[in-house]
Amino acid sequence: MNDSLRSALKQLRLSGLLESLEVRLHEAAGNGLHHAEFLEIIVHDELAVRADRQLQRRVKAAQFRERKTLEDFDWSFNPSIKKKQIFDLATCRFVREARDALFLGPPGVGKSFLAQALGYQAIKAGFVVLYRSIFDVVRDFLHDEALGGEDKVLTRYLKPDLLIVDDMGLKQLPKRSGEYLFEIIMRRYETRSTMMTSNRPLEDWGKLIGDVPSATAILARFLHHAEIVSITGKSYRLRHGARPDAPGEQPAKPAGAAGGAEASK
Repeated sequence: MNDSLRSALKQLRLSGLLESLEVRLHEAAGNGLHHAEFLEIIVHDELAVRADRQLQRRVKAAQFRERKTLEDFDWSFNPSIKKKQIFDLATCRFVREARDALFLGPPGVGKSFLAQALGYQAIKAGFVVLYRSIFDVVRDFLHDEALGGEDKVLTRYLKPDLLIVDDMGLKQLPKRSGEYLFEIIMRRYETRSTMMTSNRPLEDWGKLIGDVPSATAILARFLHHAEIVSITGKSYRLRHGARPDAPGEQPAKPAGAAGGAEASK
């Protein structure tokens, strides 16, 4: 490939084509490809690179704690998890239909892992995803409220096709948390999908946010079209005698275990 062609491809921002062209030229010569066949191959190379870059941008924008996939999940550690229900969610039909999903269960049973894995699946399906812990949500609103930018942060939470709010129930939330969460749920209701995880029963939400009326209003809307995933069982970490990890940390795989990775909360 000569310098003139290389320069032209750079100007056209065809970096995917540029990366593969040398190899494709040798392939075309060795296999006697027709011009149309050769053109189709290099165009697909460019499209593949662009799709991968878009995926990486969306994953970064989602702000997952860690990238998790369903392929990495250790399904054997907790038989209470309904694999069919999880893979039904992985089709992202609930996102297309603007329905919600709620993961309920004690700490350590896989809620955060599965929520992030489903978020990654949604990104691969072409959706915009945002992952935040409930503490991130409150902190974002308190920070922007102090700076007079409530509308800006609210827009950020309303825009994604799928919003994942993790860690509901780890501890009591600051004052006005119910107002922030209610505003998000109300504005996203029947227009965008929201997924939440909680290690506390729904009747405790009023105490958690310090506002029983707001909790009731939140749940009335959120549960209207929600898929509820109930997971029972002991914490994977505690069951193997490990210390409880900080929120978001993943348990270590037991020695000799094969296959998928460990589950988080």
